[in-house]
Amino acid sequence: MQVKIEASWSEALHTTFEQQFFKDLVAFVRDEYGSTKVFPPGKEIFNAFDHCPIDEVKVVILGQDPYHGPGQAHGLSFSVKPRVPFPPSLLNIFKEIETDLGKPMPTDGDLTRWADQGVFLLNATLTVRAHQAGSHQKKGWEEFTDEVIRTISERREHIVFLLWGAYAQKKSALIDSKKHLILKAPHPSPLSSYRGFFGCKHFSKANEYLVAQGKKPIEW
Repeated sequence: MQVKIEASWSEALHTTFEQQFFKDLVAFVRDEYGSTKVFPPGKEIFNAFDHCPIDEVKVVILGQDPYHGPGQAHGLSFSVKPRVPFPPSLLNIFKEIETDLGKPMPTDGDLTRWADQGVFLLNATLTVRAHQAGSHQKKGWEEFTDEVIRTISERREHIVFLLWGAYAQKKSALIDSKKHLILKAPHPSPLSSYRGFFGCKHFSKANEYLVAQGKKPIEW
């Protein structure tokens, strides 16, 4: 079926788009957007893909659900639009970057600047009902995004996967650790950030690996 997504992803995932689970997912999502308030806006569901073609991916950061408050989610994991207050996890990500790399806190939480450098900001579930966390889980999105992770692992080499928290770390089973660098840490949420997210130095470690592979480092 036709999916409005960046061309390289359309080619890489074309067999997935033909599977019954994905057709059922599309029907569910269309019905949800037609009957209730859903985030992100429909045209931004595949924002991470549109900003980061598969051959340009350098780093993958896995989230779980889009933010479910007004004006927050725009299709990039952990990211919010300009002028939107930093959610707690994003604030902690910026704190770790400040400690790790000495970079000052940015003025906004829009991570499009990362996506355009090859940081693939993927949530496991790509849509959510307003104010209902997890409301679109187990509807087919996880099957789709697992296939995305598997496809990156198979088609590419020397990608850095940043897996924060137990949920994301389970996805390591989909990744070939002989070809890629997998970095794990607790989730940056205030509930767990002090258990090892702070001090994980994932941002400098990712850049060291990219440079060692002859790739340009990320301007975090």
